[in-house]
Amino acid sequence: MIVPRFRLLFWVAVVVLPFALIGAVSPPAAGVSLLCIGGLLAVALADAIGAGKSLAGIGVELPPVVRMSKDRDAKLELRIRNEQQRQSHLRVALAWPHEIQTASETLDALLPAQSEWSRLAWPCTPLKRGNYRFDTAYVEGSSPFGFWGVRKTFPVRSEIRVYPNLLNERKNLAALFLNRGAFGVRAQRQVGKGRDFEKLREYIPGDDYNEIHWKATARRGKPITKVFQIEKTQEVYVVLDASRLSARTAGRESKVERREPAGRPLPSALGPRPSTTTLERFVTAALVLGLAAERQGDLFGLLTFTDKVEKFARAKNGKNHYSICRDALYTLEPKIVTPDFDELCTFIRLRLRRRALLVFLTALDDPVLAESFVRNVELIRRQHLVLVNMLQMPGVKPLFTDPEVAGLDDLYGRLGGHLRWQKLCELQKVLQRRGVQFSLLNNERLSAELVTQYLNVKQRQLL
Repeated sequence: MIVPRFRLLFWVAVVVLPFALIGAVSPPAAGVSLLCIGGLLAVALADAIGAGKSLAGIGVELPPVVRMSKDRDAKLELRIRNEQQRQSHLRVALAWPHEIQTASETLDALLPAQSEWSRLAWPCTPLKRGNYRFDTAYVEGSSPFGFWGVRKTFPVRSEIRVYPNLLNERKNLAALFLNRGAFGVRAQRQVGKGRDFEKLREYIPGDDYNEIHWKATARRGKPITKVFQIEKTQEVYVVLDASRLSARTAGRESKVERREPAGRPLPSALGPRPSTTTLERFVTAALVLGLAAERQGDLFGLLTFTDKVEKFARAKNGKNHYSICRDALYTLEPKIVTPDFDELCTFIRLRLRRRALLVFLTALDDPVLAESFVRNVELIRRQHLVLVNMLQMPGVKPLFTDPEVAGLDDLYGRLGGHLRWQKLCELQKVLQRRGVQFSLLNNERLSAELVTQYLNVKQRQLL
């Protein structure tokens, strides 16, 4: 595709319009005017014919997979091939999605001579996690005289994976992630004596009779005691609710200002950030808990559900397994369906044979859902240790905790929040009688409070 450029329009305005006016006013000068206008048209036509070779030997490549983090500056690397190895000026464009912000929609590139490959870095900032693909790259070159622009599309195959931003959450848990290095030996207090069998030894006065191994005692003819050790590889599963209630707004992020490398603020980057959904906070907290379990040497697993079990990753450890869990969560979106706790608990009962810590991230402020969960948790509460966590929605708190009341409508709104909070307190007592811990977590400290629960379980050896 060939399009006129500014240089052609400039020379048309400089040559064609004045000489056409002179030829119309002065008939003797009409021949000279036509000669000048014809010369310009001949040059423009010759330039258009030679413009077809300006993109000969040009190719564009993008990396197959690019990984980025939400709200963090990143760069997309492009490779441009110049088979003829001549100096060229190009303009490159991509169909950027609205969820990824860039300083400019096009990128100017100068291909140096005597070089077949050139690399370009395109700064960008993803604003929403998810999976985004590029199928086409648009390139514009210049004709020999610069009168025409030659545009061509190149097929590309590239995938951008935008993961949750864990930087702020890890800052709140810096003590956990910085105090578990591999250098040196640190004493860590553990409550209890453990449950994993380690070895047998001879009886020592003071040993509990319950720890005597009676069969070994009968074989050896003397008292033999069982020795236990602290559990080190326990299974931790995050059960994440992606149903209709997870699409609710959990809060509004703070105002963020982004800048270009030159220091100028981006025109569309100012202003309040979009609202954060409950599912977005759950996904971030689940990945942070996975990092904490990895540091503690435990096995981390994942289970997401709506009206059915969506994704299941059996508990393992290692960087590859964490990448699998992260890839399973970064495209997770809420569905407007009612969660099916019956199918979920049946699935857990059949698939998880070993005792594990189950950390539920869900919403039970709907009385029907709360009743369904209480009924179905009976299938798993005896075999597994169940922790149920829910984000505290705005306004759900005791009535007299905030003395400032704007008016009558505000009073009735706070009364409704108090009634919802009271229902959740009653649900907490019902679950506590069944051995299930229920907690209302703060939105800003969700990850920190979740990791604190996990470390308390480890320290008390409740598994």
